[in-house]
Amino acid sequence: MTYIDASHATSRKPGQIRLHGPEGFEGMRRAGALVSEVLDMLAPMVVPGVSTNTLDRAVCEYVLDRGALPATLMYRGYTKSTCISINHVVCHGIPNDKPLREGDILNVDVTVVVDGWHGDSSRMYAAGEIARRAERLIEVTHEAMMRGIAAVKPGNTTGDIGAAIQSFAEGEERMGVVRDFCGHGLGQLFHDEPNILHYGRSGEGAVLKPGMIFTVEPMINLGRPHVKVLADGWTAVTRDRSLSAQFEHSVGVTEDGVEIFTLSRAGLDNPVAARA
Repeated sequence: MTYIDASHATSRKPGQIRLHGPEGFEGMRRAGALVSEVLDMLAPMVVPGVSTNTLDRAVCEYVLDRGALPATLMYRGYTKSTCISINHVVCHGIPNDKPLREGDILNVDVTVVVDGWHGDSSRMYAAGEIARRAERLIEVTHEAMMRGIAAVKPGNTTGDIGAAIQSFAEGEERMGVVRDFCGHGLGQLFHDEPNILHYGRSGEGAVLKPGMIFTVEPMINLGRPHVKVLADGWTAVTRDRSLSAQFEHSVGVTEDGVEIFTLSRAGLDNPVAARA
């Protein structure tokens, strides 16, 4: 793995990790602020009876009205502005007209493009009252993400991030960490190097250096970690039909630690916990 000044890199090249300067971090702050606003806006909208298409349209309008773009819209043929994953859907759920039911849990994943920079984040929401096991899964998943982010600092490795997540979610909480999907480099490209695995061993993987920007986005299953992708080519579900949850932040490695670009200014980083 090699490292390159982001200002000298024009396209994605396997094995090259971009190191961003102050301009890149400022761009990511603007993009991160907007995507967190979008996710804040959704919190009161997630109720039984609302359709995920309604949520998707609200996101699209909010983003476009602010002069930005939804990154997923027409990305590789995808026709929606969000991915909304309900209950046993692990990720990449496609919004539709089916109404949410009392007790549903859902992940809403949004990426916006602001002046060429990508802000990528997702949160879990609850439609009405949810079962305690679902609430606990959400709590564990958010904590797993934050433990992974806490491992982000110069000199650590991407393996330290995965190990922090796996040791907590699987070792302490006996839940399953999904292996099939991972975090990724981010910036002026939607998906870039490095891949951020949510499992692994401390000390392995790419060394973290100031200027790296990527997502941390663990998917945790209440049951086993295995998933399958449905015939639509997007929707991933748990093989054992157990509930799944995910949280995601975009982060940057600083000289002495980590900056989270996508924190909620309204304190809604975990909307389920915030409403308690």
